[in-house]
Amino acid sequence: MLPVHGAEKTYQHQYIGINSRLDSLQAAILRVKLRELDSWTAARQKNAAFYRELFGDYYLDDRIGLPVERKNVRHIYNQFVIRAPGKRDELKTFLLEKGIGTAIYYPISLHMQECFAFLGGKPGDLPESELASAETLALPIFPELTESQLEYVVEKIAEFYS
Repeated sequence: MLPVHGAEKTYQHQYIGINSRLDSLQAAILRVKLRELDSWTAARQKNAAFYRELFGDYYLDDRIGLPVERKNVRHIYNQFVIRAPGKRDELKTFLLEKGIGTAIYYPISLHMQECFAFLGGKPGDLPESELASAETLALPIFPELTESQLEYVVEKIAEFYS
């Protein structure tokens, strides 16, 4: 459990662990893949910009929260995480039924993790963190997505909210 962030089950950490899953073979593959990092980042940024355009076209930007982009900072969009207040789990289920994979990263705030119980954290201590854990949903953003696939994702989100 220690090499996988101290978790037996994903995102439920019993122990304070580390991320040490990179073996020699994975390192060799990563060394080759690193050459593509800038082009993959550019493709994700392009996909993110198109998502933003589509969410505006479908008038969804007042129903969901989009990732924040700060000036003078390069967002690589490893994930495209939206906020779906009060409807995240239902939206996730709906999108899965439509063939769209999503992910919920960090469903439990750190102060509520078992491995940090000794710090005495309780519900309500970090309300923004708890809210983010309840509302965030990662949409597909990988570089190979086509514009029609991105449009399908947003179209289905619009269908869910209609």
